[in-house]
Amino acid sequence: MEDEKYAKELDVAVKAVHMACSLCRGVQRGLVSRAGDAVKSKEDDSPVTVADWGVQATISWLLTEVFGSQSVSIVAEEDVQALSKSDSAGLLAAVVDAVNECLDNAPNFGLHKPDKHLTTQEVLEAIKRCNSAGGPKGRYWVLDPVDGTLGFVRGNQYAVALALIEDGEVIIGVLGCPNYPMKKEWLNYHHHYYQSTSAATDDSWEKGCLMYARRGSGKAWMQPLLHGDVNIESQYEARLIRVSSVDDPAQATFCEPVEKANSNQSFTAGLAHSVGFRKQPLRVYSMVKYAAIARGDAEVFMKFARCGYKEKIWDHAAGVIIVQEAGGVVTDAGGKPLDFSRGVYLEGLDRGIIVCCGSILHEKIIGAVYASWDSSNL
Repeated sequence: MEDEKYAKELDVAVKAVHMACSLCRGVQRGLVSRAGDAVKSKEDDSPVTVADWGVQATISWLLTEVFGSQSVSIVAEEDVQALSKSDSAGLLAAVVDAVNECLDNAPNFGLHKPDKHLTTQEVLEAIKRCNSAGGPKGRYWVLDPVDGTLGFVRGNQYAVALALIEDGEVIIGVLGCPNYPMKKEWLNYHHHYYQSTSAATDDSWEKGCLMYARRGSGKAWMQPLLHGDVNIESQYEARLIRVSSVDDPAQATFCEPVEKANSNQSFTAGLAHSVGFRKQPLRVYSMVKYAAIARGDAEVFMKFARCGYKEKIWDHAAGVIIVQEAGGVVTDAGGKPLDFSRGVYLEGLDRGIIVCCGSILHEKIIGAVYASWDSSNL
């Protein structure tokens, strides 16, 4: 019965993220030619694109359509403030077009499409509907429509992240990674490919994957992202993923954020050296770092925020449950589980976040944090 309890939620979430990734790929292909209209800056100067708003509107509409507006509460990153300004008419029109084009293909993904195209107002309402503040009670979805927008704009790694939280606990996590190849050996080629071309148009090789997990199942799954008009029922194959078995720091690969703005890379580097990591860090945009740990491409992800930066639940919820169900360990730097029950921020976080493939590496890192913290400049 436990397996069946969230079966519908997981099925719809997986299909919705497949659709969202399809929208993202379409926007990214056209990003270079219309960059001026496709990207805006938020108040913190981080970029937000047609894809961010388009994905949020699409997933909001799909969840509401399936589960009913009275039953759906969503915490999400974007609001409509910048999109509603008078100088954003072209951007808003592009968002509406992207949403309707995406929803037209809903039957290919096993979901219903609208009877007619959504109006501008309906798209704005779908985005605005994502106004939950989270908290310790009830059920709500947590969405980061494009996690790693800077990576997205640059043609690099990004993720679409959707999680379901119930009474403060993450129950379901789905992570769509459109530029993360199914096979590890394609990673270097893929990185070179995206650095040397201006748009992603070649679907001749298998790129992009989606991962998902449900709390308590002890399993995490990965499947290829669907391309074109392929019906999801004919390609709904998924394979189990598992974290790496490496427990020797000298053999381990650790991930850290690309951007220095909100993470203390100097402390991370010192900590890595003291633990005994010898490999160069894998610097990856977005929650793709969680994907790398979950399927065994890397062993450790460490993030120590700069003073004043507060981690948000949508940047971690989906990734945490997938890593945990794949056999990994996720805590703050004090060894405590992350607390998703206190609103949109990970309140009470002790210094940073540590994600490991297993308990042996995790314990070594926690010990090194306590040994080196007083001497750090964090």
